[in-house]
Amino acid sequence: MKSITVTELADRTGTPLIDVREKGEFAAGHVPGAVNIPMSEIGNRLDELPGEAFDVICQAGGRSARVVEALESRGFDATNVEGGTGEWIAQGRPVEVPSA
Repeated sequence: MKSITVTELADRTGTPLIDVREKGEFAAGHVPGAVNIPMSEIGNRLDELPGEAFDVICQAGGRSARVVEALESRGFDATNVEGGTGEWIAQGRPVEVPSA
């Protein structure tokens, strides 16, 4: 399984980012530009995933690792973000919060 650190994620440009946390977690704050497809829904939403390589993030890296493994077995070019959104925030990086 391919993985990158939060620092490497911050340096990437043009690579889609899928956040697999649940909707409430995502709404509380997420990495700018991330698209929310919760782990509990991803099996039914595979058609929404990018056709090119993309990164997968969750809160700490566990859920996203499981999702990446499952997606790789289906032929997707997915990379896990180690440390997840929690590490992103801990490093003081910007967070998006959707407006209600």
